[in-house]
Parts: sequence; C-alpha cells; structure tokens
Amino acid sequence: MFRHQGKSRTLKHNLRIAVVLSFVAGIVNVTGFLAFKQLTTNVTGHFALFINDVADFDFWKGTIYFLYIFSFLFGSFSSSFLIENYRESKQLNVFLLPTIIECVILIAIGLLSNFIEIKFPNLIICLLLFAMGLQNSFVTKISNAIVRTTHLTGLFTDLGIDISQLFFLKNNLEREKIKANIKLRIYIISFFFAGGLIGGLFYSKFNFKLNTLILGALILIISLFYDDLRYQLIKTKRKYNQRKIKQPH
Repeated sequence: MFRHQGKSRTLKHNLRIAVVLSFVAGIVNVTGFLAFKQLTTNVTGHFALFINDVADFDFWKGTIYFLYIFSFLFGSFSSSFLIENYRESKQLNVFLLPTIIECVILIAIGLLSNFIEIKFPNLIICLLLFAMGLQNSFVTKISNAIVRTTHLTGLFTDLGIDISQLFFLKNNLEREKIKANIKLRIYIISFFFAGGLIGGLFYSKFNFKLNTLILGALILIISLFYDDLRYQLIKTKRKYNQRKIKQPH
C-alpha cells in the first residue's frame, strides 16, 4: 500500500492506506485538541483566525496562526521534496522517509512530555501540523490525489457530489467507479472518527495524555513493516515461480 503508485494502484491499495492514515490523523487531531485546544491536522480554522487578527490590526497575535499555517505548508513541501529527490532510487521506497519523520515527531513529543514540562505549546502544535502536512502530502502523491486523510471538509463535499451522481449515471462502469469512490470516502471518514474516539479514550480515560501520539506512530511503523514484509514475500514468490517455469521438465 506504500509502494504502488499511479496506474498500479487499486482500490484495495487506497483503502488500506486510507484506513491506516485516517486512523492516525484522528488520533493526532483529538490528542492535539485535548492537550492544547488547537486543531493540529488542518489549517482552515487557523486561517480564519489569522485573517480575523489581521483585520483587527492585531498582527503580533496573528503571527502564531501564520506559523501554524506555514508549519503545515512546510511539512507538505518537505514530504514532496523528499519523494521527488529520491524517486530515481529503485532500492528505496520513496514514501518511507516522510512516514519515518512523522513517526519520529509523534514519538518524540510523547516521550518528552513524560520528562519535561511543556512551556512552549505552540512549538508542539507547529510540529504536529508539520507532521500532518507530511502525511497529507505523501498520501496525496501516492494515490494521485484520490486519498486525503487529515481533514474532512473536502471529503464530505466529494461524498455529497458522488452520491448525487448515482441518481443520474446510467453506465454501469461509471456507477461502479462512483460506488468505489463513495466506499473509499466512507472508510476515511469512519476511521478518522474511530481514531479520534480511540485517541480520546487513551488521552482522557486511560490518562496517556500526549503519550497517545506514540500509539499513532506505532500503527504507522507496524504498517510499514507489514507492507515491506508483504512486498518481500510477493517478490520471493514471483522469483520462485519464474525459476519453476524455466526448469526443464
């Protein structure tokens, strides 16, 4: 699910990566909000607050919202830059680096919260937004902009459009394609909600606090190992089958 790109990607690949990344985004979203009372997976609200402060000529206050927006943007830029930079390397899964960086950020914040008092919450918010910018960028590139996992506004818009098209499409192939899109969007929304629910339980009920972010990182790491193991098994099986065919009977 982390390797296939373009025409080689199927609905199954997109569903798998959507489930994992939307679940992680849900965890980060709720954990960030419960800890800092700020949105940490998208910048729509921050942009509105930034404009409001600028309109009131409160430029210094608005600077922090600008930094939030820039952090998400810089995360997206960094992810895309790394992917394009290492794309020529056939030995490296180019989507591995942004995912590893995201994991390091989530684990570092969770672990450090156990040993030091967080005196600069805005820095943590910027780091979380950077991590979500990384994630949103690489899942957009890997799926050719079909999958987005860090915010739901566009998803609900696309879902509404797709459902309405079912009433007008007569061609069965087109209807099946629209149904596949609807299924994918429902999966993303459902697992974002599930991630938020689990994140809220671990943060408040089980008192994990910011350690809840480590849960999200572990899910990503397990998914990477699973994906790599599955890829190696498929590659080994193909080689075995090719040798079997070449052997004289």
